[in-house]
Amino acid sequence: MRVKALRCRVDYLLTGKVAALAGTVHLSGIAKQVLSGRIWCGEQGLHGDEQGDRLFHGGPDKAVHHYPREHYPFWRGQLGERELWSHPGAFGENISTTGCSEHDVCIGDRFSLGEALLEVSQARQPCWRLNLRFAQSDMSRLVQQSGKTGWYYRVLQSGWIAAGDELILQARPHPQWPLSRILDVLYCRPVEPDLLHELLAIGSFPPSWRGMFEKRLSSGRLEDWTKRLHTPSADVS
Repeated sequence: MRVKALRCRVDYLLTGKVAALAGTVHLSGIAKQVLSGRIWCGEQGLHGDEQGDRLFHGGPDKAVHHYPREHYPFWRGQLGERELWSHPGAFGENISTTGCSEHDVCIGDRFSLGEALLEVSQARQPCWRLNLRFAQSDMSRLVQQSGKTGWYYRVLQSGWIAAGDELILQARPHPQWPLSRILDVLYCRPVEPDLLHELLAIGSFPPSWRGMFEKRLSSGRLEDWTKRLHTPSADVS
């Protein structure tokens, strides 16, 4: 298959250490710091990056998180001026770019980056930790509704990468499924069996997503997102 040219320069690479999140008992590595020089990108992600809850964050299918910096003006317009907008990493991203978004990137896309080879594995499903990060009780819901979620890569080939390297599209097996369309099916449409069967035929999704599609198909209902989106009551001020 001929691949439409897509190149996107990486402006920043970031990692974070686990720490208490927003003065609560919850641990998170969402507060990322900008890196300089070459960074090793392996199966588990960028060297030195940490996650507070490995059950739901990190791992091979969520090794590297990419969030487009061009979304920041949208959030500034929605939420007003905040110190978080002044530098990359507001959403806990490892890769910060301008020039590609959920409309440009498809599930299963393979990108070279420096010496590494990355594959788009899933869109981000925002959770309540964003509510604490932004001191905004409905931030996770707003991110989900906006479709400006960012996405994850799995690392197919480990290697050294650096800010200034370009993400260069090498393969696009599912051009009919940009992440924006997947997010629309997930969050904005009723259950449509034909589309779910199409998604289940894509081998790039991790088991958790395949299970979600199968459950939706068998039940005919959308998922209850309350637990993922709502901050635990003990942390609501």
